Amino acid sequence: MRRFMAIAAAVLAVAFLAPTADAQQQQQQEPRRALTKIAGDLYRWQNNFHFGVVYVTPAGVIVGDTINAAAATWLKDEIARQFNQPVKYVFLSHDHADHASGAEVFAAAGATVIAHERARPKIASNRPSAAVPTLTFTDKMTLELGGKTVELTHVGRNHSDNMIVARFPAEQVLFVVDFIPIKGLAFRDLGDCYYPDWLESVRRVEAMDFQTLTPGHGPLGTKADATAFREYLQDLEAAVRKGMADGKSVDQLKTEVALDKYKDWADYKDYLPLNVQGMHRLLSAGRPG
Repeated sequence: MRRFMAIAAAVLAVAFLAPTADAQQQQQQEPRRALTKIAGDLYRWQNNFHFGVVYVTPAGVIVGDTINAAAATWLKDEIARQFNQPVKYVFLSHDHADHASGAEVFAAAGATVIAHERARPKIASNRPSAAVPTLTFTDKMTLELGGKTVELTHVGRNHSDNMIVARFPAEQVLFVVDFIPIKGLAFRDLGDCYYPDWLESVRRVEAMDFQTLTPGHGPLGTKADATAFREYLQDLEAAVRKGMADGKSVDQLKTEVALDKYKDWADYKDYLPLNVQGMHRLLSAGRPG
């Protein structure tokens, strides 16, 4: 009898604990989303580790990057709730799925989707459900809405061949995605990367007029952060070139290249060996990407 009661108690305990565990798991899986002001009428919106921008004008709203359909749906509802304005334009920083997905949510409501001309065929071929940009450009485009201005510029090949940046002159803010991390290393092994074009892209950003750099991942930064990241790429290249000249293999370089100057940057431990591997691949190929 005692054994039966003990088993029954254990079963009841599991039964009561199970919903709690499920609830905790569901809570952990809930996306972290927010819409916060950067300056003036320019906002930064977040979906977990991805960020975009929202520019509110008297004639409607301009959105930069849409991330995915669920996030875009949340953002659409949040814009309507907070500002009671329709989204007129959506611009996509580049074709990669984790930034360009979800634009169909706004396109279905009448928004014009904008991207670099090279992004359009990639989005069309890679994601049938995605909204294909209907307005494209080659070098530069200026959006004017409700008395406010956004400057979209292609600064060259870097993390992608169709990357654009967005400058908000009134707020002195530049939206730059993926190719200039703030005090962080480049993503993994520099996939879909064009080098040394990347360096020239960063130099063009450094020459632009802005104070705040808002990236697609991580914290806000400044123009000095763009310079620091360019210097990191140059230091990485120099270290890998030297190792290659000394006849070292990529596996040796992955363990020996340290670049202690950047040891406090985000992802240093995990990404430095991968950055070394990627740079070795690019330099071995003898071509910019």
